[in-house]
Amino acid sequence: MSSQSSTQGAPLASDKRETFSSRKLFILSAIGSAVGLGNIWRFPYVAYENGGGAFLIPYLVAILCAGIPLLFLDYAVGHRYRGSAPLSYRRANRKAEVLGWWQVLICFIIAIYYAAIIAWAAMYCWFSITKAWDKNPDGAGGFFMNDFLKVQDEVTVGFDFVGPVLIPMFAVWLIAIVIMVAGVNKGISRANAIFMPLLIVMFLILVVQSVFLPGAIDGLNTFFTPNFEALKDPSVWAAAFGHIFFSLSVAFGIMVTYSSYMKRKSDLTGSGYVVAFANSSFELLAGIGVFAALGFMAYNANSSVDEVAVSGIGLAFIAFPTIVSQAPLGSVIGVLFFGSLVFAGLTSLISILEVIVAAFQDKLGWRRAPATLIVTIPVALISLALFPTTTGLFLLDTMDAFVNQFGILACALVIVIVLGAGLGMLPKLAKHLNRHSSIKVGTGWKVLVGGVGPAALGYMLINEIQTKMAEQYSGYPAWFNGVFGWGMAGALIVGAVILSLIPWSKKSKLNDPEFHQHKKNVEAEEIPEPAGKEY
Repeated sequence: MSSQSSTQGAPLASDKRETFSSRKLFILSAIGSAVGLGNIWRFPYVAYENGGGAFLIPYLVAILCAGIPLLFLDYAVGHRYRGSAPLSYRRANRKAEVLGWWQVLICFIIAIYYAAIIAWAAMYCWFSITKAWDKNPDGAGGFFMNDFLKVQDEVTVGFDFVGPVLIPMFAVWLIAIVIMVAGVNKGISRANAIFMPLLIVMFLILVVQSVFLPGAIDGLNTFFTPNFEALKDPSVWAAAFGHIFFSLSVAFGIMVTYSSYMKRKSDLTGSGYVVAFANSSFELLAGIGVFAALGFMAYNANSSVDEVAVSGIGLAFIAFPTIVSQAPLGSVIGVLFFGSLVFAGLTSLISILEVIVAAFQDKLGWRRAPATLIVTIPVALISLALFPTTTGLFLLDTMDAFVNQFGILACALVIVIVLGAGLGMLPKLAKHLNRHSSIKVGTGWKVLVGGVGPAALGYMLINEIQTKMAEQYSGYPAWFNGVFGWGMAGALIVGAVILSLIPWSKKSKLNDPEFHQHKKNVEAEEIPEPAGKEY
């Protein structure tokens, strides 16, 4: 294997591994990854459906007992082993490399459909000004499905392209590729330094506008009124753990990759707390803005908020356009809302692509610009071939459901078991966290990662398997779910094994002298832990 080869005579992928120039830029980028479409359109409904204000109790427990501990695990792996997901796991243990490639392929699937949703949001910024959906007799729902996406009746895979989706998707990919080619500091950091403040300002303005709409107070009451009986239901707790898990970008390979770009002397746990609570603060803000607007929608329709409360694509592209048409300054609300979706989506898409680019860059020894182009252009072409079509919505819906449940959940479960019980790495990683953190971790962290994490993940995974096997997902044909659902989830594992068997290039980062010096520094720092707070 090339892992034993000498690095002499073979130029490395770069003279020195890129790093975030400051802790602030790392935190902005990590928040940019965590704050995505799910924060805006998923959290409000999940909270409302699972006990309203009372949901904040299991939500907080889930952050402290699963979200933050697993986030720290990703930080420890990436920062200690200084590589992309496959390289970091490979350096931790030769057999663990496959886990990193599993995460890379998960990100590939997410990237190809995520760009489509960003493109939809971009078009809806313009539609908010023209209120194009008002012309459809079936309202915003009919406009979205028939006039905009032109969704065909038969669930299949076709290549009838829809121009209003194809063109903005092409623009999304062009922007993403330009940012990625520029690198960690000139591309990713700068993009997040621009997009994240814009996102926050736009959303704050949206929230302020929404809370002054007629009926807004009814929406907020619906959102915050606690139903403490719901806390007796295990599914409510599972919903909280599941949401936090996806919300923080844990086990995607993203935080492993991003933390590998942190400087050696960094505050890992301090940064993690900032990222986690900034993400949750934005979700709470999204809940206020969304339910205030839904309260107005219910007021206008002379119905209850329960009747208009929806999640996901239905909230964004059907409920909100209705609000835009009815509300004072509705066009402004629409532009702010859909503009927020665009910026949140772009920062997340960049982080997802970085997992893929960094992995191939590390393994094959490619420099940044060619690595980005060789990797992202094929990803973009596959995305542009499948999703701006009359059957794209069926593919997006199925792949999203199965990659989240049987890709990310399953991968995360395997990782915590392998690193904890399998390789016994938690004590070593805890020491690394404590050498580079203002807030120390102790036995509690190891128990949460090695015990609570696998238990929560295992429960959610088993529950999802039972649900998906009980009936065909979304009523789609068995062959469709078999190929693009179960088949895709299985193909991720097979693909990960194949990629892990490809020999490392002599120019790869596996033998990088910079890392070996870093390793010596880490080993030299094996000193007694200073006193401090323990997690």
